[in-house]
Amino acid sequence: MAELVDALASGASVLRDVEVQVLSRVPSKEDLPRSFLFATLPGMPHIHTGAGQHDTTVSAFIIRMVDEQPKILLHMHKKFNKLLQPGGHVELHENPWQAIAHELLEETGYRLDQLDVLQPVGMLTELPGETIHPIPCIVNTHEIDNGGVPHHHTDSAYAFVTTSEPLRVPASGESTDLRWLSLADIDALPRSSLYDDTRILCRHIVTVTLRDWQPLPVTAFHA
Repeated sequence: MAELVDALASGASVLRDVEVQVLSRVPSKEDLPRSFLFATLPGMPHIHTGAGQHDTTVSAFIIRMVDEQPKILLHMHKKFNKLLQPGGHVELHENPWQAIAHELLEETGYRLDQLDVLQPVGMLTELPGETIHPIPCIVNTHEIDNGGVPHHHTDSAYAFVTTSEPLRVPASGESTDLRWLSLADIDALPRSSLYDDTRILCRHIVTVTLRDWQPLPVTAFHA
């Protein structure tokens, strides 16, 4: 029995050593874009990269009244060279609400507590023993060309309203071309500047979601 215990202890020690060596080679969150695993995906921490696989993403349509008309914040995406709503991947240690908080701060400078989130009237915000997250205004799946290997992003898009400018500037390396655009501005943009689905979503959010859903403080929800 003593020999068995010694053998198990020795095996556990070896496994711990292997774990330390492996973890020491895993790039940190900051180093992911520069690591060999993501060398072909700068700034895009794809998790599921095989053909037909799905990554989970979040995005935000932020509405602010400017000159008495609603305008939506879009930014010029540095990789696609298109105007898009801010957003990004849900990382392995995050839920979608945590992901949208960090993506908004990085890409727009907005803190989540500067915004109200649009939600259906009567939205449930508390449930014993569980964390309730806001309902996205749209969930969609679209194909992404990942270095010649097509896979998919399933995106949860949230609608927000605000009365203020962001407290910070976008993080280093993020697009600084941020634009507040009315529906007339968006309609006037050429297809070379804006995807058709982005144009349709902006119009739906301003004309339907903003009209029919209620703004709730983000403090009504917990990450």
